Amino acid sequence: MLARPSFTLLYPLRVRWAECDAQGIVFNVNYFLYFDVAMTEWLRALGLQGDKTMDFFTVHAEADYKGSARFDEMLEIGARCARLGRTSMTIEAAIFRGRDLLTTGKLIYVHADRDTQAKTPLPEDFIARVMSFEKTAPEMSASGRAG
Repeated sequence: MLARPSFTLLYPLRVRWAECDAQGIVFNVNYFLYFDVAMTEWLRALGLQGDKTMDFFTVHAEADYKGSARFDEMLEIGARCARLGRTSMTIEAAIFRGRDLLTTGKLIYVHADRDTQAKTPLPEDFIARVMSFEKTAPEMSASGRAG
């Protein structure tokens, strides 16, 4: 289970009415929106400007729901790099309301050339930034390099 201390980045977010269903509960697809916000803030914390600096494509996204968030609640969205491959990375995400873990997620992103969208190796500078940022070092691919 993902715990709050495992995250270097915890981004605060207040639930807005438009993200809720008729019962005032966050509609399930919006948790992926929250993960995306955390990913953007994670890149920003690394000193990058999202799509202006690097091109990543989501190839896998999953979520496990453990509790519901409601309108106007304050949440914290955690994002951390759990694995670096040669051309991809795995981000673990979690959504907390206070001490309660509401949702966990796993997102796999592939680094690609901006023009051709072909997979390209993760830049060494990016790997170095991730390794120095994360509290817990991400797992590396068998080649000893970011795949």
